[in-house]
Amino acid sequence: MQIKYDNKNVLYLSADSGEGGLDRMFRMNFPDRAYNFGIAECNTVSAAAGLATAGKMPFVYTAAPFLVYRAYEFVRNDICMQNLNVKLLGTGSGLSVSSLGPTHHSTEDIAALRVLPDLMLLSPATPAQAAACMRLAYEHNGPVYIRLGMNREPELFEAGYPFRPEVSDIMRAGKDICMISTGSIISEAMGAAEILTTHGCQAEVINVSMLKPFNAADVLQKINSFKRIVSIEEHNIAGGLGGILAETLTDAGICAKLFRIGLRDTFSQGYGKLSDIRAENGLNAEGIAGQIREAFYE
Repeated sequence: MQIKYDNKNVLYLSADSGEGGLDRMFRMNFPDRAYNFGIAECNTVSAAAGLATAGKMPFVYTAAPFLVYRAYEFVRNDICMQNLNVKLLGTGSGLSVSSLGPTHHSTEDIAALRVLPDLMLLSPATPAQAAACMRLAYEHNGPVYIRLGMNREPELFEAGYPFRPEVSDIMRAGKDICMISTGSIISEAMGAAEILTTHGCQAEVINVSMLKPFNAADVLQKINSFKRIVSIEEHNIAGGLGGILAETLTDAGICAKLFRIGLRDTFSQGYGKLSDIRAENGLNAEGIAGQIREAFYE
């Protein structure tokens, strides 16, 4: 692997995140700038804040539910309140750590974090888009949170696609209904759109990777011609992408029916393969298509 850039201020902080590919890659190339704090997310985040005040750029990489929920006070007070240049990488977004159950799922992180001032919130859908979000985080001077899947997410973008995380992507054109998704569940949204074509519904699919700051003008321009809009997220519908869209439509005075698909004031059900957990919670392609048909066509 050829290293083109070597900013010596970039540090890698983990909290017993295992020995995955990113851990090995960073330690192999930069052994003197990788630190494992063990199962101590609060200490990790607080140390990152201290290092940022000394001019360093810490990237904190660990399981999203523990980074967000356990260390929330430290993210709020030590990083966001001081507007420090810390990058938070939460792995296992949504239900992607499927076999470990709801304690290890991050299905409330968008709602919890988007209320924190100065925090950029990114939710990439595919590996290539995750790389684009990492570049944006590196270039941005301020706190950033990136929610990352962890279940061999498929790549849906062609090589050379001009990524701009602040601009939503039209993944599939349609005229009857607009489906807006965020994160790795985009693959299920695309599958649902394909199923809907067999029922005479041509669905447009839009992917949003930057949730804060939310580019309302871009999204509103793309959904302007639709009267039926669906938000799809591997997250509680309260405070997530559906909440963002509801606020955006209301603020703009747009009269359109918004149907939110996600977890409905509940924790996820079941353990096992991601495909099985999504199916059990109505978040696979068939479940999404069925909910849309029931909401708009039955």
